[in-house]
Amino acid sequence: MPTALVTGVAGFIGSSLADALLDRGYTVYGMDNFETGREVALKPLEGREEFTFTEADIRDADAVADLTDSVDYVFHQAAVPSVPRSVDDPVTTTDANCTGTATVLDAARKNDVDSVVVASSSSVYGSSEELPKVETMESNPESPYALSKYFTEKLALQCSDLYDIDTAALRYFNIFGPRQDPNGEYAAVIPKFIDLMLSGEQPVIYGDGEQSRDFTYIDNAIQANILAAESDVTGEAFNVGTGGRVTVNELVEILNDLLGTDIDPVHDGPRPGDVRHSHADISKAIELVGYEPHIGFKKGLENTLEYYRDDGRR
Repeated sequence: MPTALVTGVAGFIGSSLADALLDRGYTVYGMDNFETGREVALKPLEGREEFTFTEADIRDADAVADLTDSVDYVFHQAAVPSVPRSVDDPVTTTDANCTGTATVLDAARKNDVDSVVVASSSSVYGSSEELPKVETMESNPESPYALSKYFTEKLALQCSDLYDIDTAALRYFNIFGPRQDPNGEYAAVIPKFIDLMLSGEQPVIYGDGEQSRDFTYIDNAIQANILAAESDVTGEAFNVGTGGRVTVNELVEILNDLLGTDIDPVHDGPRPGDVRHSHADISKAIELVGYEPHIGFKKGLENTLEYYRDDGRR
């Protein structure tokens, strides 16, 4: 039976990934310090016999060393997310994301972990007008968050050269789905818009709304993580997206259509550090690990909307 550590397990992606690994027959250890994770995200994991949770910080070397002892895989999802948050507070973002990653990787190599998969971000590409984004493009991180993710993946991939450990970095393109937190100043756009529009309130669009994103449903990101860990790939970064893009204005239109509403958004000034367009070329992931996004944007949005409609924790 394979064993894995999931950092950031009380986050949206981490908790969903842990669930999927348990379904796959893994023994899963999860850790989180609840700085951005939520206890409610752990509810679906409670009572699952092969799951063990530890409240700890990824910068705590002793805790990470204990949790990586005798595991086969590490899925490093823990981070302080959000471009705007990092612009407001670059110190916290940099410390958690950079020092935390170094601590996790150091423990993994000392404990002879077979493979480490780290969460990177499409933000490392910056605002280059070249589309779609291909891994061979020059990186141009334009915010402290993007820079911390660039460091995360570079440090991870370096480990495959320096130590006997397989690594992969997944450049996430706007992952969304059930369990994502809709609340707070730095909430992601899809859960925030859904939460507001379900209450009949107007969503706020920063800028003209023609900025576009390769919104990627959570199940596709989970698939990419598992494929990367279980493959022979090492020292590679690749895009995790759907290979398409939707503007923020179109997002509001589609949500209005699904909700049967006619809510106009409110426009505000653009936010510093936000990229204009993201659109993934996913051919490398297809070739390297057999990645294939099974759930497209519209179906993923329907699934997500159903969750927030039915779940009283909105």
